[in-house]
Formats: sequence, structure tokens, C-alpha cells
Amino acid sequence: MSVRRVRYLIFLRDVLILSVTSFGGPTAHLALIMDMMVTKRGYLSETDLMELYALCQILPGPTSTQTITAIGFKIGGPSLAYLTLLIWALPALTIMISMGIMVNVFQEMDISLSFLKFIQPIAVGIVAYSAYRISSSVVSTRTGFFLMIISTMASYIFRTPWAFPIMLLIGGSITAFKFKQQPLEEKSTIKINWSNFILWISVLVFAAVLGGVTQYLPIRLFENFYRNGSLIFGGGQVLVPLLYTEFVEFKGWLTSEEFLSGYGFVQALPGPVFSFSAYVGAVSMNNTDIPQQILGGVMAAAGVFLPGTFFIFFVSRFWEDLKKYRMVKASLEGINAVSSGMVIAAAFFLFEPIAPTTLNYSLMLGTMCLMFFTKIPTPLIILVGLITGIILK
Repeated sequence: MSVRRVRYLIFLRDVLILSVTSFGGPTAHLALIMDMMVTKRGYLSETDLMELYALCQILPGPTSTQTITAIGFKIGGPSLAYLTLLIWALPALTIMISMGIMVNVFQEMDISLSFLKFIQPIAVGIVAYSAYRISSSVVSTRTGFFLMIISTMASYIFRTPWAFPIMLLIGGSITAFKFKQQPLEEKSTIKINWSNFILWISVLVFAAVLGGVTQYLPIRLFENFYRNGSLIFGGGQVLVPLLYTEFVEFKGWLTSEEFLSGYGFVQALPGPVFSFSAYVGAVSMNNTDIPQQILGGVMAAAGVFLPGTFFIFFVSRFWEDLKKYRMVKASLEGINAVSSGMVIAAAFFLFEPIAPTTLNYSLMLGTMCLMFFTKIPTPLIILVGLITGIILK
């Protein structure tokens, strides 16, 4: 066995360790990736890692997943990158598909999901806290604050899947005109390899046509999640309003109870928050047998993860030249502000279907306070809520 192959196997083992120990979202994931990939293994420098992370933050898709996939791409090219993506996401995806199947089986057996009653307001509290963290960290100007408020109201009013990408485009376009406030850098000619961009758009068109012709639900799930995965800026929290609007309110493939329970589950797991897509895919197939439910979860997961992978392969080759253009940098202010507004709106309309009881309000506010003022891990909060629901069922 060659030295290179041994090095790749060691790298993939390290990715597996990270996949089962990385709790807490992209920021916490970054610290763990830095410790493993930079400090312990020296696969890349701290500067290289932070530049990759910055690049992934401005691209659609799951930030921490794109970052670790980009490291695999940097070390061993596309083949190692795809293996990195699979190993990183597989543990959480397996658990979330199993959770989705469990929910479907319980529904078929007419077993009440009342033991999940505390998970739902806790999940809303987590979304509300995420909205605060995201908005306070990325919105720092009057323009950004204005766009965030408008985005919050528009997201709450216009609950259609197509409203969100339009808002992101408008927000980015507005702040792009502030490019003169960005420092001027010497530009060089950008040489672009379009292969991965062509691959991304080809898969999008093919899936849309095939789904429309066949009406086969797993393919439609892939297309829906592929489209959403192509539009998400800001990580898993921003995914929530899009999925809730499309799959609960617009299509009715899940109930709000099922949706919030799944979101609570994923908060208790290590790995990418985007693994929530696998749960949604499995539950959406609730009128089929278990193999079909597994297929639904796999297709949804593939759909949501692939666009970000194609984008990072595409942009990483010319990122050094692209980031020198001031309009590109300036547009990020609007994109981040609109994303923040979408998450704030999600906290409001996710709470709508929950009974307005004193207990539910207390659980939501209590979760927010615990996350604000303590260092209690989110998975522990979810676990306590689940155990309490089982005991008091």
C-alpha cells in the first residue's frame, strides 16, 4: 500500500472521529476541525483553514460540511473529497433516517407522539437563540439592520418557497452598491474552470425534468432539496424556514409536530445540521414501506449536500482572484442580513402551531436563557426534554 493511500486512510479516520464528536454547529465544528486537522495532523495551516472557512461562509450550503470537504479536496482531489463528505455526514444521516422511520412506524401503530411534547417548544427556543446569535454577529450597519427587519416581515408574510431566494438576491444586490466602502485591491484576470458549475446546473435541470415527468416522490424530494441546498446561505438554521414553508405549509408532507420533533432530534446529534434533511425525506415517505422511506431520506440528503460540494469545487479554484472584487464582498452584507431575518421569522412561525400554554412559553424562554447564560450543551437540553416527556407521558 502506497504512502499516499495510507495518508488518505488516516485522514478519513480523522474525519470519522470528527463526525461522531462534533457538536454545536459550524463555529464549534471549526474549533474541533482546527484542533484535529491543523494542530494534531498538520494537513494544512491555520491560515489556509480560515480562508477555506471564509470561502464556505459566502457560498450556499452547509458551512462546516463544505469546509471539511474542501480540506479533502485540497489533500486528495475530488475522489477523496466525496469520501470525506460521505464519512462526515453518514453517522448523523443514519440516525436521522432511523428517527424518521420511527416516527412513521409510531403513526402507523397509532402510538401517540405526546412524549415529544417538550421537544417542540425547546426546538423553537433553539431557533430563537440561533436567530439572535446570527443577527448579532453578521448585522452591524444601518443598511443591514433595515434589510434584516424587512426580511423578517417579508418571510413571515410571503410563505412560499420562491420568496426566499428572491429576497436573498435583492439583499445582496442592494449592498453590492456599497462596494466603494470596501478596500481597493489589485485585480488579476480570473481563469474559470466551468466543469463543476455545469455539473451543478445540469443536475438541477435533469432532476426537475425527471421529477416533473415521473412524479416519483424520491426524485421530487431530491429536486426539492437540491434546489434548497443551492440557495441556503448561513448554515442549518437558515434551512429551517425554507423547509418548514415548503414541506409543512406549502406541500403538507409533514405536520408541524413531526417537523419540530425532527429539528429537536438533530440538535442533539454530532455532525452537520443539514442531516435534518434525511429525517424530512424519510417522514415525507410515510405512506410507503421502510425501504422506500430509507430511499426518501437518502435522496433528500444527497440533494441538500451535493450543491454545496459542487460550489466549493467550482469556486475554490479561482477564489483568490474573485475575492479581490469589491462588489462581491459588499453583497455579502445584504445576503447575511436577509438570512438573519429569515431565521428570526422562522422562530415566530414555528411557534404558531404550538399550544400557547404557560408551560410551552416557559420551555421556550427557559431554553433561550440556558443557552444565553450557561454552557450547558444543547444535546443535554434536548435529552432532558425527551426523558421528561417520556416520564410524564
